[in-house]
Amino acid sequence: MSFELIAQARTLQGTSASRRLRRASKVPGIVYGGNIAAQAIEVDHNDLLLKLKKEAFHSSIINLVVDGKKEAVLLRDYQVHAYKPLVHHIDFQRVDADHELHIKVPLHFVNEEVAPGVKLNGGLVNHVITEVDVHCLAKDLPEFVEVDLSALKIGDSIHLSQLKLPAGVKLVAHATDDVVVGVVGKGGASDAAEGEAAAE
Repeated sequence: MSFELIAQARTLQGTSASRRLRRASKVPGIVYGGNIAAQAIEVDHNDLLLKLKKEAFHSSIINLVVDGKKEAVLLRDYQVHAYKPLVHHIDFQRVDADHELHIKVPLHFVNEEVAPGVKLNGGLVNHVITEVDVHCLAKDLPEFVEVDLSALKIGDSIHLSQLKLPAGVKLVAHATDDVVVGVVGKGGASDAAEGEAAAE
């Protein structure tokens, strides 16, 4: 999915300037990285809020157009009001096509309903990890990593090392091969044993 965000350079900075921007439905932000100095920007609040609600916006290359000049960036951080749907500040990092990115990518779990442990034995899917740290070039960045659960029986699990990653994408090294997702019996170990016996 491709995203474009329109922004303007911001010359006035400080708390009072940011407050005036927010009253005008603008969000103060910054773009940094690469061999260019960091640049203060402002973006339309409502447009930004709608984009932030889309999962892919958080793990996609964004075309940021600042005063008509387009550059590729990643969303790196943003601050929101404690309970109101208001964005207070946003940070973007410039993307270099020749250098690897390090970013979190969401996991999309598929075929849960047809997993034998769920369909045949009434087991429950236990999602342990919902996003992973990857590194790749900008051109290879996936919006998500798909995890297929269609073969899982009660007691089975999928570990980080078993994830099928798109070409050019690698997991950031982990000290342990953590469980990503598994299927468990509704009542724990005893139900798991009963489910396996029933399946035989």
